[in-house]
Amino acid sequence: MSTAPRLTALDATHRSLGATMTDFAGWDMPLRYASERDEHNAVRTRAGLFDLSHMGEITVTGPEAAAFLSYALVGNIATVGNGRARYTMIVQEDGGIVDDLIVYRLGETEYMVVANAGNAQIVLDALTERVGGFDAEVRDDRDAYALLAVQGPESPAIMKAVTDADLDGLKYYAGLPGTVAGVPALIARTGYTGEDGFELFVAPEHAEQLWQALTEAGTPHGLIPCGLSCRDTLRLEAGMPLYGHELTTALTPFDAGLGRVVKFEKEGDFVGREALTAAAERAETAPPRKLVGLIAEGRRVPRAGFPVVADGKVIGEVTSGAPSPTLGKPIAMAYVDAAFAAPGTGGVGVDIRGTHEPYEVVALPFYKRQK
Repeated sequence: MSTAPRLTALDATHRSLGATMTDFAGWDMPLRYASERDEHNAVRTRAGLFDLSHMGEITVTGPEAAAFLSYALVGNIATVGNGRARYTMIVQEDGGIVDDLIVYRLGETEYMVVANAGNAQIVLDALTERVGGFDAEVRDDRDAYALLAVQGPESPAIMKAVTDADLDGLKYYAGLPGTVAGVPALIARTGYTGEDGFELFVAPEHAEQLWQALTEAGTPHGLIPCGLSCRDTLRLEAGMPLYGHELTTALTPFDAGLGRVVKFEKEGDFVGREALTAAAERAETAPPRKLVGLIAEGRRVPRAGFPVVADGKVIGEVTSGAPSPTLGKPIAMAYVDAAFAAPGTGGVGVDIRGTHEPYEVVALPFYKRQK
């Protein structure tokens, strides 16, 4: 039985703008409005406006909310300050990554966990299952929020035109409640593009009003609406992992080169501790394949799943690949054997339909904004 994709509160707005829509994780989402390249370049040089209402918000409240989240996730949530956010992960008992998450501390005993769209139900189920024994409550708030993002170097100027919130005092990975264009919002300085920007959590009934206000405030700054396609090339250039590509249940955070998010020093046990301790030791003695950047010497674009080769042997696999508008060349992220992971390693190629196309191994990210 097929079910129709879910619609965000901005569905009519996207269609009125002529967006090309696509089914993404069970949601009908804008892929692009006109040119993916133009949308990508707008975010890099000016600003872009995104609808991210497909993301999954889960609220955790109660006296033991922090202790519970520190048990259920790999991070030390007890050390997250009021109004701050933390990048972390939820793993299986065997250490395999279930999802990567952002946790916002909204109050003394209130947290919001933001999961990827395709994993939101899985994360909700896992948290609900793990909360037993803690004085805390897990609440599905996916229908309580629409999520809009303004990303790019002009985003602070655009936001200042529509809010009197203290944006200058709002650090990266922090959030504060405020009013944006007359709409109550959680204003977070987070994003998935490699640029400065803001993510705005609002009630769905306010989404259209906020979209229009941001569009009007942003037009003099060159802001344009942006779809999921350019969001993917932006995060790829910024070396940011995507669940299902760089992160899967077959990999631990240590396999993904993100062992730093696992906090063994926190108090008490946490799900996956034993398996992750072993994974950390393995990573020290026998390094797993490493995630690297690859830049094409030619024009052919590598895609996820393509083999990475050297000396006639398969030494890895592409996880994400696309043409890079900023670099002007095809790029990819790939897991490769540690012996071939050093930047500048020669003789590496990608098997693109039987032809070994030459690629340069580089350190991630491909692109880093000027502060």
